[in-house]
Amino acid sequence: MGTKEVELVLVKEQNGVQFTNSVLVNSSQTNPDIEERETWSKKIDFLLSVIGFAVDLANVWRFPYLCYKNGGGAFLVPYLFFMIIAGMPLFYMELAIGQFNREGAAGVWKICPIFKGVGFTVILISLYVGFFYNVIIAWAIHYLFSSFTSELPWIHCNNSWNSPNCSETRYYNFSDSGYSYINDSYKVTPAAEYFERGVLHLHESTGINDLGLPRWNLTSCLMVVIVFLYFSLWKGVKTSGKVVWITATMPYVVLTALLLRGITLPGAIDGIKAYLSVDFLQLCKPSVWIDAATQICFSLGVGFGVLIAFSSYNKFTNNCYRDAIITTSVNSLTSFFSGFVIFSFLGYMSQKHNVPISDVAKDGPGLIFIIYPEAIATLPLSSLWAVIFFIMLLTLGIDSAMGGMESVITGLIDEFKFLHRHRELFTLFIVLCTFFICLSCVTNGGIYVFTLLDHFAAGTSILFGVLIEAIGIAWFYGVSRFSDDIKEMIGKRPGLYWRLCWKFVSPCFLLFMVVVSIVSYSSPKYGNYTFPEWANVIGWLLAVSSMAMVPIYAIYKFCTLHGSFREVRNLCFMRYVCILLM
Repeated sequence: MGTKEVELVLVKEQNGVQFTNSVLVNSSQTNPDIEERETWSKKIDFLLSVIGFAVDLANVWRFPYLCYKNGGGAFLVPYLFFMIIAGMPLFYMELAIGQFNREGAAGVWKICPIFKGVGFTVILISLYVGFFYNVIIAWAIHYLFSSFTSELPWIHCNNSWNSPNCSETRYYNFSDSGYSYINDSYKVTPAAEYFERGVLHLHESTGINDLGLPRWNLTSCLMVVIVFLYFSLWKGVKTSGKVVWITATMPYVVLTALLLRGITLPGAIDGIKAYLSVDFLQLCKPSVWIDAATQICFSLGVGFGVLIAFSSYNKFTNNCYRDAIITTSVNSLTSFFSGFVIFSFLGYMSQKHNVPISDVAKDGPGLIFIIYPEAIATLPLSSLWAVIFFIMLLTLGIDSAMGGMESVITGLIDEFKFLHRHRELFTLFIVLCTFFICLSCVTNGGIYVFTLLDHFAAGTSILFGVLIEAIGIAWFYGVSRFSDDIKEMIGKRPGLYWRLCWKFVSPCFLLFMVVVSIVSYSSPKYGNYTFPEWANVIGWLLAVSSMAMVPIYAIYKFCTLHGSFREVRNLCFMRYVCILLM
């Protein structure tokens, strides 16, 4: 409920009797700047938005590959273990804190202002991710437009972009990074050359220091993405909540159709068997557990501020606990289901080219822009199946991009209240800034900028942000007070399991992941191209720029508030109590 003011009039009569008269003053009249926060039109709008954000392209191109690489069905053991001890608790925590405080990623830290810097950290990370994520959607649009032909352009080697290395008859392995690369000593498929030469024009660049000008065709596709994002977000959740009815449900329809087609292909069953084959000995390898932990951190979308932003538009009494269970379960089941779709086609490709499945089972954009299109090109009605597939990629990507952009917009307009009155203009400003920076990724050497952003924008920094967020809520704000907040919303306190995870298990898990990500750091590569040292420095500056928000804001707060550390912490608590009493 909004705050209300009461005007009290005291009148003293001559006989000594006092009379009082109270008048309820409408708060919107006394302070025109105070606005009622909008809410989702329907509960399903919120659920579809969260599911659409969490279920993204990585569910298609990464989880199935990790499952195959790390022991098949045995990989589900560490995956589900980390889901239970960290994924669900952190997901639940972000939904609850956003719904209770009804503000974006920075504004929620009114509960303990010393940690507000982590809010700006996650906002910056979401902004950085948008710089390259929108480019993937632009690639999907380019492929979609190219599919409206009687013959797909990546079938033959007689196109203007093909090189003498192109071969239609033999299949050659891809690089370890998941992408193909051009090398004079190897032949490559038409699909690989279409992606790198026909779409990216990579052969016209010598490296990240030779980007060239933006390509007009990819720039046009990028403009389509930006325009769509703007008109989906400019009015807030009232518009974005309707868009996700299509973007969040379409992938399931397409995945089902592709599975029904895939299992009829020769070799599909062998591919599915390879996907599900159980090798428990793989669980003895630390890398398997690290892969599972990393996948949990990134697949659920925790730490991007999106869950906080979306839940801040919920009704105060919404059951966020039930939402957390539903959406995390749907996310994991979608990842597992997509594996059947991917490996049915990979099994077909393995048999068609008479090579082991390990030669075609790769992750990353190389899977969905090279291997999968090549498989589709061999089917009857290949153009139709290509259109269906790239529509799925488009819908998978667009609602995740909408979520990331909403995190930035909501987080900043809640922190700087004057922006509320100019949401349309501010949204336009954000999407235009994103567009101009994305242009560097649609040049001849744009894939190098893309790889650099992908490697540094949301790696160690996102794990660090969630770690500080968990510590701030569990140890400074307090699990007990946080549990009381949840009881005030849904009528009951979280169980002992959730409180233990928030207090001890999840922070320890995140600390472990931060250390592992730093120790196991490796320089980014694209195929056989090694990035120069100055590019790695820029990448680390990008990563550190978001993480630095935490200590910078904390130092600023300590400098502006007098007293000891304990007094500052108590002040944070007193400010929270004052908010509750308003």
